[in-house]
Amino acid sequence: MACQHLATVKDVEPSSPNACPECLAMGDGWVNLRVCLECGHVGCCNASKNKHATAHHRQSGHPIVQSHQPGETWRWCYVDEQFIRA
Repeated sequence: MACQHLATVKDVEPSSPNACPECLAMGDGWVNLRVCLECGHVGCCNASKNKHATAHHRQSGHPIVQSHQPGETWRWCYVDEQFIRA
């Protein structure tokens, strides 16, 4: 089934080039980063202790993130729980 949330995707400027700002503020590390494709929030992935990207989705309702790792362009829709090809 095609993701019904693609209309929320915008051309965003990531809030951080290569770090999870919330983890940095806490003095913690992260595994990988995700960028919200509605507002540009950068947060750590679910393999990271703090899961800031998912926390952002739960707080904001913004449905789609994209990997913020070099060379990766895949996207994930939290609502539909599916990968989306960029």
